[in-house]
Amino acid sequence: MLGGKHVWQSSPRILVEEYAEGPHYSADTMGNTVIAIGAADFGQPPYFVVRGCTFPAPLTGEEFRRITDASLRCLQTFDLGWGPANIEFRWTKRGPVIIEVNPRLPGWVTPRLVQLAYGVDLITAHIQLLIGEEWDLSARHSRTAAARFLVPDRDGILDRIEGTSRAAAVPGVAEARFYIEPQSPIVRKGDFRDSIGHVIAASTSRTRTETALQSAVELIGWSITPFSKPRRPSRY
Repeated sequence: MLGGKHVWQSSPRILVEEYAEGPHYSADTMGNTVIAIGAADFGQPPYFVVRGCTFPAPLTGEEFRRITDASLRCLQTFDLGWGPANIEFRWTKRGPVIIEVNPRLPGWVTPRLVQLAYGVDLITAHIQLLIGEEWDLSARHSRTAAARFLVPDRDGILDRIEGTSRAAAVPGVAEARFYIEPQSPIVRKGDFRDSIGHVIAASTSRTRTETALQSAVELIGWSITPFSKPRRPSRY
């Protein structure tokens, strides 16, 4: 890149980033309190397609302590003790490596999972902070909540979807839904946008939660007709 004939407007530079390999964890904080630590599963690299996430993460006491300590150091370093934050890690051979520090509430289904697992409503707590009311971040119960994301294996037109009502009726399942309707085009991008739906379950044990998720997912079906001509993924 630097040795080419391209005429640069300024001095060319390259940013080299380390590849952090290991399980993915995220810490959700409010003020200077770590409320929840979750784990996420991804598909095969080089893509970043999330397949599922679980709260609380299955950590040893030492792993929990180190992620908590690293999270609190992030809050102090970036002066983020004023509100919500979401901090992502990879657990590598040398321990937790920080991937992202986001000064905001977590997105997607995470607030729902935290509420099911701990009884803490992150969204309500944030609103209480903004309007100057007292908040209560103490856990009201201890359960295992998890999500399984529905990810297509091909591009094309979504012909049909079925089974969400039956999946939602499985004991322990809190939610089962698709994000798109039949006849929608599907063009995979290799990231979180590839998901077309999810199932959420919660119970008093990790085994029961995983069993409920698997039972629900097996009841859900869809079909995709490939495009007559390949389409390129959309770009920002």
